[in-house]
Formats: sequence, structure tokens, C-alpha cells
Amino acid sequence: MTAQHPPIDDPDLGLLTRAESTFDDGTVAVHDWYAGRIDLDGDDVELMIDGPDVDDVRARLPRLRAIVADLDGIRRRTSDAIVTQFSDVEPTPNELAGAAVDLRLEAIEAAADGELVLHFVDTCGEHFPDGYWPAAHLDADGAVTSVTVES
Repeated sequence: MTAQHPPIDDPDLGLLTRAESTFDDGTVAVHDWYAGRIDLDGDDVELMIDGPDVDDVRARLPRLRAIVADLDGIRRRTSDAIVTQFSDVEPTPNELAGAAVDLRLEAIEAAADGELVLHFVDTCGEHFPDGYWPAAHLDADGAVTSVTVES
């Protein structure tokens, strides 16, 4: 870490550091976001916060804390939205409940434009093909605005 990109030790979100990638040749790329990890009910969830400097990142933390605090309700809402979007027919309550268990939250991304993206993995492989994972995009009020599949 540098003085320009000091770590952030947040009491609710833990240690957040400037994201870096080290390549096979030893070259280090410094990214325009901070990263961290948080334990949420036994799940290790990655946090990614866009921001060119520490002040930009700190400005996103209150909203990220609020989402993490309300994650039980948000997880179910987002998994229901994902299943509904990618189902050919209206999913049954049992299908929605099963998917809520099968789709595990893997990462929360706080984008520079204010959008939050929750990235999921399909733990059973029955909802999405291998190598694909769903994401739910939330607006400033926490409402699901869209769902996508990434690969």
C-alpha cells in the first residue's frame, strides 16, 4: 500500500485494500478499486469498491454497510429476480426457495455510478451452465433493476 492508497479498516466491513494483480512475470497491476472479504453467515463474500482514491471509496461505504446489514432480505429478493428472469415459466414458490439456497452470494460490487451488483454462484449446477454466474443489479434504494449472466 502507498500513502496515496492507504488501507481502510472499517469496523463493519473489515480491512479494505487497493486491489492488485500480480502476473507470472512479477509485474504488479494496481486497479481502480479497493477489495476486501467479509464473513456473512458462514459465507466468505468478496467486496469490491470502485474508486480512484480513498475518499471516493469511503464515500461508498455507508451504502455498502446498509446493504450488508439488510442482506437477508436482499439475498432472497435478488435470487427470486434471477430465477424469474431466466425461467421459461413462472417459478413456483418451491423453486424460488430452492434457488435461494442454491445461489450463493460470492461478491458485492459497489460501482462508481452508485449501482450495487451482487454476484452469485450456482452451487448445484442446476440453474446455470458451468462457467456462468448470475448477478443482480440494485439501484440506490436497493431495488433490483436488472439481472445478468456473466461468464
